[in-house]
Amino acid sequence: MAERPVASTAPELVVETETGSTVMSPVRDYHVGRDPHSDIVIDDPRVSWHHAVLRPVDGHWTLKDEHSTNGTYAEGHRVQEWDVGPGSVLRFGDPTNGPRAVLVGLAATPERPSAVHRPARTHTFRNPASVRPLPTHTIRIGRAEDNDLIVADLVVSRRHAELRAHADGTYEIIDLDSHNGTYLNGQRVTRAPVGPGDIIGIGHSAFCLVGGQLQEYVDTGEISLDVQDLTVAVDRGRRTLLDGVSFPAREKCLLAVVGPSGAGKSTLLGALTGQRPADHGTVLYDGRDLYHDYAELRQRIGLVPQEDILHTQLTVHAALSYAAELRFPQDTAEAERRARVDEVTRELGLEQRAHQPLHSLSGGQRKRVSVALELLTKPSLLFLDEPTSGLDPGMDRSVMHTLRGLADDGRTVIVVTHSVLSLDVCDRLLVLAPGGRVAYYGPPGHALAFFGFTQWPEAFEAFEHDQDRDWAGEYRASPFHRHYVAGVGARPEEPGEGPVAVGPPPRPRGWAAQLGTLVRRYTAVLSADRTFLLVMIALPFVLGGMARALAGGELDRRSAMNTLLILCVGGVLTGAANAVREIVKERVIYRRERAVGLSRSAYLTSKVVVLGTVTVLQAVVLTLVALYGVDLNAPGGQGVLMPPLIEIAVAVALLAFTAMMLGLLISALVRREEVTMPLLVLLAIVQVVFCGALLQLDGVPGLEQLAWLVPARWAFAAMAATVDLGRLSPDELSGDPLFAHTAGVWLLDTGMLGALSVVFGYVVHELLRRREPAVMRK
Repeated sequence: MAERPVASTAPELVVETETGSTVMSPVRDYHVGRDPHSDIVIDDPRVSWHHAVLRPVDGHWTLKDEHSTNGTYAEGHRVQEWDVGPGSVLRFGDPTNGPRAVLVGLAATPERPSAVHRPARTHTFRNPASVRPLPTHTIRIGRAEDNDLIVADLVVSRRHAELRAHADGTYEIIDLDSHNGTYLNGQRVTRAPVGPGDIIGIGHSAFCLVGGQLQEYVDTGEISLDVQDLTVAVDRGRRTLLDGVSFPAREKCLLAVVGPSGAGKSTLLGALTGQRPADHGTVLYDGRDLYHDYAELRQRIGLVPQEDILHTQLTVHAALSYAAELRFPQDTAEAERRARVDEVTRELGLEQRAHQPLHSLSGGQRKRVSVALELLTKPSLLFLDEPTSGLDPGMDRSVMHTLRGLADDGRTVIVVTHSVLSLDVCDRLLVLAPGGRVAYYGPPGHALAFFGFTQWPEAFEAFEHDQDRDWAGEYRASPFHRHYVAGVGARPEEPGEGPVAVGPPPRPRGWAAQLGTLVRRYTAVLSADRTFLLVMIALPFVLGGMARALAGGELDRRSAMNTLLILCVGGVLTGAANAVREIVKERVIYRRERAVGLSRSAYLTSKVVVLGTVTVLQAVVLTLVALYGVDLNAPGGQGVLMPPLIEIAVAVALLAFTAMMLGLLISALVRREEVTMPLLVLLAIVQVVFCGALLQLDGVPGLEQLAWLVPARWAFAAMAATVDLGRLSPDELSGDPLFAHTAGVWLLDTGMLGALSVVFGYVVHELLRRREPAVMRK
């Protein structure tokens, strides 16, 4: 963006958005929009390419809307020009849930030049785990024994960071390209000045410079959670999903959240985990603002979704081992990972099941494996969404007792559930009424009496039918609210007005290392699926045999068109059938792994590498079986550039690969796995109709252009060019210019297949990104 020199006494400000912070100096304008060259880039479809500009004018800053499509909002109103300053909250594209920007004052001090000014922290750490004098030289922090300060934590890299002491008595923290990052006051930094009272976050440890000492505090898991006035609204504020939800959860607490359908349980879970921050309110993780420090604290939160986040073809040990590879730093030794996997396996009572395939386990045992997966990184706060759904009463109680044990071992566990069979094992119960209001919070044993019922079905029926009853008002007026909510929990001195900027996911393990792990895991998953292996082996032989029967001893005017058509259908079915279910069936697994640092491109590339290798091999087998012993009758016995059998094999392999990419696109587009098979049939029909063997496409407006997007059109044309179909079968169809027996035409046909593969891959990547919560998007 072009800079406009200005002379202004406006203060320096920091603009905090979901993707990071930007320091604004009053010497130029700052442009906001989707344009990657904007000073403040907001990648959201509701934001215009050039949306707004922040400008220093006469001692203050103004915001001016740049004629955006969906508008700029301040204080809930659409504005064209607005004075802004520290504390201003702006929305772009939507007044209630559009991308948010918060303006914060910037204070420069001798100790911390250009440091972001933040309100005084209200968090008080417990007794430090270690205390040492402030260093007078550079000290290195990490997991390895040769560091000056050793942090025995597997999420910490072997050489993680350096705390550098300068001659003038100031300090600086420098990240050493660590896996999970170094944080200063909750924000990830590569290097930053450190002053008294600042919190350096490394793994589960925090370091503070206090009174001439370097104090270390370790998050052992015994943390509290204080939820204050969470509100979430949708449809431009017309519908409220959560309405002022407040409650505390003490250390080692097992909290159950129940309520009728539509009461906001899933919304609350998204707000508490930070995946969908509340529009207003605060979540305090042991006194720290979860939304503000989310980049650091997200690593201490475990989430077990309702659906299993596991590949059921793998054994318990294999599934946990692959997860450990993805979640721990690349420099973690295999022995260290194996020891941690064995530890969580013992903790969840899964030793006897370690080498069983997951699909052979009961529902309750699979849920334990999902919990074990989350425990690998020792989260202090564990959330579970409907962990007992579909389980019999005995297994329901077994799972709840397991969660009870996890809480007693030193964690805060929050479980969202429809089941009321085992609420007695919980410390606290939160009941949400329709509209997302708190109807009860307190000991589980007093809830039914408070509502005036003897059975839970009666209470849930009353929630649905007694719409005029003020459930939340009755609870606020009760002694339970005064004792268990109003009198508990630390209020921040300067409460926030909704979530602050939420950073992107933690930087993933090295891309190549992630890709290697994903390829090995995916190969193991496919190898363990015997049905897939059988179909994969049989399909090219069956389709190739059909084509061979049509071809006869040589390609002539009668057989050439049909044989090439069968090869096209075979290539399309081979590629698309391999891929059409592969993303949608793993959506829950992908979302969870993405939240803890999985690279989106590495995930997609692993699919392309494994499925692409399988698909190309199948295409080659298909071609060889179909054309074995057939005289291809090419002009002069040669293809365009290579022997005709090789050229046809290349065309079929490219077609199958492109169809595989199209299958991945369909899989990323749909929401349910059951939809993929009808779409696969439709895809095959479209390929047959528009390949050029049944309809004249050349020179037909509309049809010709539409066929450009059909992979079979180009593959059929490439094979037709190889055998010179116009010579074998001279008619209107075979006279298509794309069938010409020339090098240029053949290269165009095959090149278009490669281009379509790239386009389909890009669309799949974007679909994966758009289906993720905003906090996962980079």
